[in-house]
Amino acid sequence: MTMPEPTNLLLSVLPSKLRRKLLIRQKPVWLEASTALVELGEKTRHVYFPIDAVVSLLTAPSAENAALEVGLVGNEGMVGVWLLLGVDVAPLRAVVQGSGLAWRVEAKTFRREMSANRNVRDKFNRYLYVRLVQLAQTAACTRFHVVESRLARSLLMTRDRAHSREFHVTQQLLAHVLGVRRAGVTRAATALRRRKLIRYSRGDIEITDERGLEKAACGCYATDKETYAAWSGAG
Repeated sequence: MTMPEPTNLLLSVLPSKLRRKLLIRQKPVWLEASTALVELGEKTRHVYFPIDAVVSLLTAPSAENAALEVGLVGNEGMVGVWLLLGVDVAPLRAVVQGSGLAWRVEAKTFRREMSANRNVRDKFNRYLYVRLVQLAQTAACTRFHVVESRLARSLLMTRDRAHSREFHVTQQLLAHVLGVRRAGVTRAATALRRRKLIRYSRGDIEITDERGLEKAACGCYATDKETYAAWSGAG
């Protein structure tokens, strides 16, 4: 049986034999926006390898604060990376930000194959390292950078994973991304719109000036890209 191209960076590094084991009898599943794939504290039953879907990784809300986005996953990665540490309880909530397709693999199958293939596990561990770097970068970004530049960074990251300058993001999710109230989202989006960098209406976003938006973003965006480039170029 000839397997289709996985169109996911992590899956593409797998030997074809192992890829068949993971994806045999599987078809890409449709992930609907705002759907929770994994809830914090729950047992992880599946891992997801996005094709053109985009998934937000969120902390749990507290009595004082709303949830905060600490990671974004597109076709460069996977949801459920904590399984590589031998832990099947989700430390974060995974919510679909942008609808699209993904490969879905049973967690027990993924763990079994990773345990049996050390060289492949090493490649996936490099991706785990990238996620840890992004977590640290997001913490620093949230603490030290202004909302407008952080919004620009987030929109560029979404563009890169959605492979489109146009996408839909709810105001509530943007509030989670930025760690601010909806009024703060509105002010930041209005500022970018006045600079003619984006169009924004009822959650529909179009990046109209990509270079301008990159200049408006904080340096964390460039750091994220360099980190991913270093990982994808690793042997």
